[in-house]
Amino acid sequence: MSYLVLARKYRPRNFTEMVGQEHVVQALTNALTQQRLHHAYLFTGTRGVGKTTVSRILAKSLNCQGPDGQGGITATPCGVCPACQDIDSGRFPDYTELDAASNRGVDEVQSLLEQAVYKPVQGRFKVFMIDEVHMLTNTAFNAMLKTLEEPPEYLKFVLATTDPQKVPVTVLSRCLQFNLRPMAPETVLEHLTQVLATENVVAEPPALRLLARAARGSMRDALSLTDQSIAFGSGRIAEAAVRQMLGSVDRTYVLRLIGALADGDGRTVVETVDTLRLNGLSAASTLEDMSAVLQRMAVLQAVPGMGGDASDPDAAETARLAALMPADETQLLYSLCLHGRGELGLAPDEYAALTMVLLRLLAFKPGGGAAEKKTLTRPEAPVAAPPQAPLAAPALERAPAAPVEQAEPRLEEFEEKRAVAPTDSALPAIDSIAQEPVPKSGAPVVSGAVPAPSPAGRPAQALPVRTPEGMAAVPPEGTRTAVPQAPPAVLAIPVRQAPEPGARLQPQAAEAGRPASRFTPTEEGEGWHAAVQQLIASEAITALVRELALQSQLVARDGEHWLLRVERESLNQPAARERLRAALAAAGFAQQISVELGVVIDSPARRNAAIENARQQRAQDIVMNDPFVQTMVREFDARVVPGSIKPF
Repeated sequence: MSYLVLARKYRPRNFTEMVGQEHVVQALTNALTQQRLHHAYLFTGTRGVGKTTVSRILAKSLNCQGPDGQGGITATPCGVCPACQDIDSGRFPDYTELDAASNRGVDEVQSLLEQAVYKPVQGRFKVFMIDEVHMLTNTAFNAMLKTLEEPPEYLKFVLATTDPQKVPVTVLSRCLQFNLRPMAPETVLEHLTQVLATENVVAEPPALRLLARAARGSMRDALSLTDQSIAFGSGRIAEAAVRQMLGSVDRTYVLRLIGALADGDGRTVVETVDTLRLNGLSAASTLEDMSAVLQRMAVLQAVPGMGGDASDPDAAETARLAALMPADETQLLYSLCLHGRGELGLAPDEYAALTMVLLRLLAFKPGGGAAEKKTLTRPEAPVAAPPQAPLAAPALERAPAAPVEQAEPRLEEFEEKRAVAPTDSALPAIDSIAQEPVPKSGAPVVSGAVPAPSPAGRPAQALPVRTPEGMAAVPPEGTRTAVPQAPPAVLAIPVRQAPEPGARLQPQAAEAGRPASRFTPTEEGEGWHAAVQQLIASEAITALVRELALQSQLVARDGEHWLLRVERESLNQPAARERLRAALAAAGFAQQISVELGVVIDSPARRNAAIENARQQRAQDIVMNDPFVQTMVREFDARVVPGSIKPF
């Protein structure tokens, strides 16, 4: 007899043998015991967690006849009656499995549904099991909707999928959905131990732990890897052989890397990565194992005594590293390892990428003195006190150093102003800078007389300087003195100033010879705005008539006669004007209207724009003043993308 793989040999035959899916087993067992059976079930979950197995056990529970042939619906199928044995062997005529991955068209589904009109041949229920149901086409889904909603009493549907997001909601609403969860490594390890004990295969516990982690929650993958490791080790499962088979990194390398990063030893990090390269060990597996160790370290740091596994031989070393590395560095390194796995494929050499990921922690150690956090307010740069100049005469007293310190920035600012704008228009600004007091702890301000720049034909004038009573103004060394010199030649360049953006009617008004205007509220504007909004909401005005109402200003009201004003003559069409008058009369506002051309300062359109601008400004203020946003800007140099803030 040919060899039967472990995944098929140890497939559960009843609910009591199911592993890791207690929530599904309990729900189905109670439903079968109480005879509360639904007509359609949907089992979802990743590969190898038991979707098809649960479907077959459910079919046996519905059709089990008992050892004596007198049994009924039960949660514990006997496994010895013809129905149970035929379902296990795939020969039961009333249990049909359809692979939707290869039979995804409407013809295959219709062929299956044609059998629904016939009663069961041998069993108590017909069971249609459709695997990977999300692969069906939309037409195939639509073809089965009616039968799925109201099947015959002897028909049960069982659907299985690994991607329930692709199943239409019309199908989901007709089924009871059960999500089969990925199994924990501890659950897989326990089941593998039992299977290998039954098979009389010698296995090392660290090797089984590696297989349980490599299965990633799938029991079928775990049993398949176990088959492979038995063949690889000639009937024995050893840790070294399993690591070689899986390409896993020895945990000693991982612990050595984390210890070197905790000590800031870059040489050891690089040498260990070179060792991994020489041994052909996977860089991605290294980062994955490091993430697992760092996760346990973080738990130990947050809750001492809860992150270790007593059966793990590396638990003591993990606890030592958790005490050695600060908690913030642990979190940072964990994040670097997770994101670094995505960078391995981008680099030409994955080991070079691994080296860069690990050295990144040494370059950005938390709490280091090299990195300064950014602040929202820029601190003032300290100004060094210039050396004192020699006195011009023995009778003059030396000025204190503090006033010179405070006066020097003003002189530098003045020089910048003079260099940028040495024209007549710059004189008031320069004078204001020179005359502006610089208070600081009440210290007097002492400075030499500095001439203000003057255009050609105007004598140079000294800026006024304040000095304490009884003290002569002595310019310190490094300050500018009044030296008459010819003004530099300045090339006059005409400057065009762009107008500030306003309403879109301003350019037309300027072209027509009328001055452009901004929005200015008027006495009649609020009532006219409310009337226009009411007409638009009731759809009494549309198209050109609505534009005429939005762009017009109510100037005056004389009883039942209203005077409107627009800026564009193209809006003042007789047909549009008459339709607007009829809409106003029907709404009870005005019987007659007149429209004139002129400057509009208060129209419904401008009011709407002002309201939207106010809402936009409020939204921007809320975002920019938010403490979280300020923290992101201060600490991570973040910025708000212009135009991304929209008010609700």
